[in-house]
Amino acid sequence: MASNWEEFYTRNPKPADLNESERLLKNFVEKHAKENVKVVLVTSGGTTIPLEHNTVRFVDNFSAGTRGAISAEYFLNYGYAVIFMHRLKSVEPFSRHFSGYKCLDMLEMTTTNNTLSISVIPEQVDKVSSILKKYKDTLRQNKLLSISFTTLSEYLWLLRSTCQTLASLENQAILYLAAAVSDFYIPSNEMSVHKISSDGPPSIHLQLVPKVLKPLVNLWVPKAYVVSFKLETDESIILKKARQALEKYHHNLVIANMLQTRRTQVIMVSEKDHVTLSLTEEQISKGEEIENLIVSDLVKKHESWILSEEST
Repeated sequence: MASNWEEFYTRNPKPADLNESERLLKNFVEKHAKENVKVVLVTSGGTTIPLEHNTVRFVDNFSAGTRGAISAEYFLNYGYAVIFMHRLKSVEPFSRHFSGYKCLDMLEMTTTNNTLSISVIPEQVDKVSSILKKYKDTLRQNKLLSISFTTLSEYLWLLRSTCQTLASLENQAILYLAAAVSDFYIPSNEMSVHKISSDGPPSIHLQLVPKVLKPLVNLWVPKAYVVSFKLETDESIILKKARQALEKYHHNLVIANMLQTRRTQVIMVSEKDHVTLSLTEEQISKGEEIENLIVSDLVKKHESWILSEEST
């Protein structure tokens, strides 16, 4: 009898552009394997649950993909090539610095001889030029591959394909699973074809999303360093929940964080111990980001793990 995750892939059609995504992934991974460059998959943003095939309504979550986008930049700083698998229209590396109307405050217009020009205001030049240089260097080195999803089904299909492509890198790959994946969904064969009528309250039956972390660790990419996230609102259970996940799925690390303090503090939970990473008040006032501490610590853990794997 097929397991839940196998049934999911049988019952939910693959995305129309999956073959093209797989081609891009294959080329990206092969290039960096030849250059002996470590590769990290960063998943980012939330997944939608359509209520109709011709989707007008859907269930969503609050994730904007901020943690994933910030972390991707720090992984690039440490020399990793990054596969950034993100929710369409969520926050992205580099462009995140210029989102919203505030970015317009960085620009000024001047007219000379009836010719209009736009430039960055002097006090923002250093910031913009620094970010632009990193972005251009990343493009030149082909270090960042962005692929997107919107729905839960698209995410799970893309995740499996990406993992299977990364498997060839063995311990040189990290999976940094920061996406906020929906816990419930409506199977494709139970979804309304057209917009649900609003004549009365609808009756919607949600099913549990299959846990794909187990096949991911055991089958799809068994030699990679796998990191998951655990978000809680009750501090008394957060460590227990993180350890339960490690015991159940046998991956390498859980990054546990409280909803209220997720921007300033996390707990790095491994099989052997747990370490709390926190920003100081001074760091917060300077605009420093907890993801810098997370990625720095994670890179050290990955290096140590590779050495331990190669010595056994």
